[in-house]
Amino acid sequence: MGLNSTFRSGYVALIGRPNAGKSTLLNRLVGEKIAAVSNKPQTTRHRIKGIVTKDDGQIVFVDTPGVHKPGYLLNRRMMAAVHDAILSVDLVVLMRDASVSTGNGDRFVLDMVKNSGKEAIAVLNKVDKLKDKEVLLPLIDMYSNEYGFKEIIPISALKGDAVDSLLSNIIGHLPQGEAIFDEDELTDQPLRILIAEMVREQILGKTGEEIPYVTAVITEKFDESDPKLTRIYCAIYVEKPSQKKIIIGKQGRRLKQIGTNARKQIEELLQNKVYLQLFVKVVKDWRNQERQLNELGVDG
Repeated sequence: MGLNSTFRSGYVALIGRPNAGKSTLLNRLVGEKIAAVSNKPQTTRHRIKGIVTKDDGQIVFVDTPGVHKPGYLLNRRMMAAVHDAILSVDLVVLMRDASVSTGNGDRFVLDMVKNSGKEAIAVLNKVDKLKDKEVLLPLIDMYSNEYGFKEIIPISALKGDAVDSLLSNIIGHLPQGEAIFDEDELTDQPLRILIAEMVREQILGKTGEEIPYVTAVITEKFDESDPKLTRIYCAIYVEKPSQKKIIIGKQGRRLKQIGTNARKQIEELLQNKVYLQLFVKVVKDWRNQERQLNELGVDG
């Protein structure tokens, strides 16, 4: 379908397995760092909306948690967020890592899209990792035979290959309508959540394989009373004292590094000097506690 000169707008869900590259794509499209990016699964816990406004249309992206088998209450809430997102959008973008073979997780995501009956585009990401692009052909065949995808588009979210083409195609499949948000808006997420995400991304990067998926960050205080210095206090949740030790590191070095890196990103976001105070809280089994999940803003 060709693009129409009439303005189009709508909500689009990005869905895929953990590590399919959804947040990387969203950050590239929006042009700002609004989604935490990490190569560890379950990085995205909030339905971050990224807003892209072009001359011919506006796309409101709903970035969903990676589709995985729910264990903890946290994971069950995350999967409920995926189902909600699919049902509430105009178009679904199924994203998968084209550089790895098709697994049960990929089938599961595909079935979610098929069961929804929604208009969808399939995106085969990470083509920059493929030495031989021929391997894309059977993948494209598989997806075209499985469901009536409007488009099947190979891209590299990391390098930006074919991302503009993807954007045009998405707009072309949205309903005609006026812009939903002002053109200078990039996300509906409160600053507190964006800041917490930036801190959490640094934790994921600095703790390597040492710390499993037991961390969460909450911005407890955000003080802008001094126009020249924003004071921010963030709590880092873990489940055990041993995990607290890992995050703090020898003589507090790791926590200091996490804070320094996050502060630089936050200063860029706020365009102001920032004082960032991080402290680590041990909250046993927080992933299964309704109250803690509510406080962290993980949707039910």
